[in-house]
Amino acid sequence: MKKARIIYNPTSGREAFKRELPTVMERFEKVGYETSTHATTGEGDATNAAATAAERHFDLVVVAGGDGTINEVINGLAEQEHLPKLGIIPTGTTNDFARALCIPRGIEKAVDVILAGQSMLLDIGRVNDHYFVNIAGGGKLTELTYDVPSKLKTMLGHLAYYVKGIEMLPSLKPIRTKIEYDGTIIDEDIMLFLVSNTNSVGGFEKLAPDARLDDGYFDLLILKKMNLAEFVRIATLAVRGAHLEDKRIIYAQAKHVNVTTDEKMQLNIDGEYGGLLPGEFRNLPQHIEFLVPDKFVEKEEEA
Repeated sequence: MKKARIIYNPTSGREAFKRELPTVMERFEKVGYETSTHATTGEGDATNAAATAAERHFDLVVVAGGDGTINEVINGLAEQEHLPKLGIIPTGTTNDFARALCIPRGIEKAVDVILAGQSMLLDIGRVNDHYFVNIAGGGKLTELTYDVPSKLKTMLGHLAYYVKGIEMLPSLKPIRTKIEYDGTIIDEDIMLFLVSNTNSVGGFEKLAPDARLDDGYFDLLILKKMNLAEFVRIATLAVRGAHLEDKRIIYAQAKHVNVTTDEKMQLNIDGEYGGLLPGEFRNLPQHIEFLVPDKFVEKEEEA
């Protein structure tokens, strides 16, 4: 019999998944999975649970939570010899990665996707000793992802980041940064840089509109020094994916990115604090097999 391990954040999504857990387990058992669960208890717990599931040769790991819980599970799986397939049930506030995979928000529909069994090998990223699936970056503006209160994110979605960005910008200073990628060097004052694996970042679904999850490339976005009016204009353009032509944006695709700075700059990994730069970013092509819906497969084929 196939074995499935469900790793879930019991506090995510107002505890909705915890209430649905018996029904979810019954559905997995009916299609032939011997199913067990692990409720996370704190930071890093999902990483350990995922590593244990891989070491015990589970066929499937299902993560129910937000982007932070998914990131922890990826860090538990990435270096394992046996890699289970990975299913996602999005129960966080922004669910950037699940949105990039076109996974529906409802628990029942997300389970439908997993049990349908359609999978794809997708890229993940590594920066220094950490792995990520969605985004890594630096610059004060990237700190929005953990400065915006959860309640505000729930209410406003990507507008919460927009509002917080406008609030923060007058006090922000650009940082001299050297970015090397695939033979190109940029050395100038910047507001932020993003190394993106998907098109969905901070609630903005078109921030990296050309990103693909199986092509072995990151989408690199660099925001040059700008004033408040210029930021508002670019943020407005970014909502519809029309920002890449602006002269204050540098955009490229790269497999390998090195970033060093003259001043202290925090590293943001999948929306969480990831230490300080410098950072070496590497794309690990088609590293983990995710369960995905038809809509995502069609999107990747059209790209």
